[in-house]
Amino acid sequence: MDMAERRDKIVDLVNREGSIVFAQLKKELPDVSEMTLRTDLKVLDQQRSIIRVYGGARSVDYAVGTDDLLAHRKARNVAKKNDIARKAIELVRPDTTIFIDSGTTTTALATALPNQRLLVFTNSLTVAMELANLDQVTTYVVGGELNRQSMSVTGARAVKNLGSLAFDQLFLGVTSYENRGGFTCGSGDEAVFKASCVERADETVVLIDSTKEGKRSTFPICDIADVDYVVSDEGLSLDFVTRCKEAGVEVI
Repeated sequence: MDMAERRDKIVDLVNREGSIVFAQLKKELPDVSEMTLRTDLKVLDQQRSIIRVYGGARSVDYAVGTDDLLAHRKARNVAKKNDIARKAIELVRPDTTIFIDSGTTTTALATALPNQRLLVFTNSLTVAMELANLDQVTTYVVGGELNRQSMSVTGARAVKNLGSLAFDQLFLGVTSYENRGGFTCGSGDEAVFKASCVERADETVVLIDSTKEGKRSTFPICDIADVDYVVSDEGLSLDFVTRCKEAGVEVI
């Protein structure tokens, strides 16, 4: 593999995953020295083919101050997201008030939700469209500023509209988890909104596929101790599962 092919492979990997840590890159290209890989990342960043960040790289689809484009995220890890959604549905109780956050995994949850008596709040246009198919579900969409990347409503007005609300359960979507930063996302407005939802929920359920572990986005949402359940696939690390158990968080 020559230099051009190697760098093309790096760009393809970053675009496919959305973001990677350096260990992933080294695993993908085990015969290439760390110095060469770091040089590749530097050059690709200068060419605007990727965005080099501390400890790895991100796709150029991650614009500064926004989260990844929903259309791109929707195509990644589809089977895992559907499995997570099916697990999360088991936690939903009829005749309760829940908040379903924005994101592709939470949209999968809304798609699979049974038609039962529920009061559902959401800031996600895609979630609302799925819930429109259920005549036993009463749906409220929180008002605010539209984020075209995530097809969700955020901003100061959206946070203000949460002020008088309370939820039995929150089904929270996150971009990543990293030990130092906790659960994070790539948009400041969305992080503030998500954190406000956590404060207003009696019970918080995080939906996260294992590929998001060990990555860090810019804006913190909450830490493990702030949630009650983590619903994921079988790929979570033992360290993460242990941290959850120590905080009294059930992993499903």
